[in-house]
Amino acid sequence: MGVQMFRIVMIAAAMLVSTEMAIGHESSSPPPAPKEDNTTMPQVAQSRKGLVLVDPKGMTLYYFDRDTTGDRSTCEGKCSEKFAPLAAPNNAKANGDFTLITRSDGTKMWAYRYRPLYKFHDDQAPGETHGTDLELLWHVARPE
Repeated sequence: MGVQMFRIVMIAAAMLVSTEMAIGHESSSPPPAPKEDNTTMPQVAQSRKGLVLVDPKGMTLYYFDRDTTGDRSTCEGKCSEKFAPLAAPNNAKANGDFTLITRSDGTKMWAYRYRPLYKFHDDQAPGETHGTDLELLWHVARPE
């Protein structure tokens, strides 16, 4: 084998070893923990009718009188088509009076002091409050 061929073989071997080391190298530090995602958390806003709870887009939130247990939502099926639960990502964390409820389908939703929060499908702009009903079961959510 000539000197030129020997150099090529040595360079190729060195590249192969360094590539394997880079691919097989494991970091000694653990991966960063996932950040809590509270970007969907409700907020308090001033309206013409006083302080109300709103979603991050400023849409009015409601609570349902039949949600009485503090750990679940009773608005399922057709009800949740009119009043959509304020969804929370799986990695959201409760913060102060804003708590989380796990729905029957396993998804999470926001609650205020353990009272599930909902958005009304007919509210099209921030500040609208079309979700109160004649039977007085649905109410605009307000901070206490």
